Order: sequence, then structure tokens, then C-alpha cells
Amino acid sequence: MSGSRQKDLGDRLTAAESARKAMLERFRAKPAADDPAVAERRASRAAVSAARETRLAEREAEKRARQESEAIERSAREAAEKATTEREAASASSVRPTRKPNRRLPGMPVMPPARLASEANPDSRQAVRRRGLCMRAQT
Repeated sequence: MSGSRQKDLGDRLTAAESARKAMLERFRAKPAADDPAVAERRASRAAVSAARETRLAEREAEKRARQESEAIERSAREAAEKATTEREAASASSVRPTRKPNRRLPGMPVMPPARLASEANPDSRQAVRRRGLCMRAQT
């Protein structure tokens, strides 16, 4: 248990100084910005990035071209369907016989349509109440 033993001030100061020196050495060990190795890495990253952007642009162009061709095909298909339905409608209207209006059977009386239920059926609840024959109306 070396961490549990007490250190005096001198030990702590030397440990802090050695840590600072180690950090400084690590910083100095890194190559400078104008170092050829750093410039080469930067150039390779730029090339990879440019290639990525080129591939992305190609994909977008292909996608737009595909969407345009699909839109053209869709509009052509819709126009063909519309022409087909118009032709069918024209041929069906020329072949279809005209409908004759409904005729009443001979011997049936001509009656105007009833406006109220009470006029259609004199025994309906409405008619009975209007005439005052309902038991509830009398009480």
C-alpha cells in the first residue's frame, strides 16, 4: 500500500515537476505543422474528402436522373391509361342504348307523391294524433 503512506512537501513538489516535464516532452515529441509527414497526412485526408464528395455528387446525379425517368414513365403511363379510358367511354357511349324513362303499368292510378306520413297512411300515429284520437292527447 504505497499510496497510503504519507509524503512530505518535497516529495510532492518533485512529483509535480516530473509530471510537468513529461507533459512538455510529449508536446515536443509531436511533429510541427510544417513537418513533411504532417503535410502528407493532411494531403491524403484532403484527397479522401474530395473523393467522398465526388462519389456523393455522382450518387445524387444518378438519383435525380432516375427520378426524372420515373416521372416521365409515370406521366406516359397515365396518359396511356387516360386515352384508353376515353376510348372505352367513347365506344361504350356509342354502343349503349339510351334508357327509357320508367313507365307506369296500365291500370294503375296516377298518384302524386305524399308529402307527409299522415297523408300517405291515414292510420299512422301522426294522423291519429292530429285528429285527436290518441289516448294520450285526450288525457
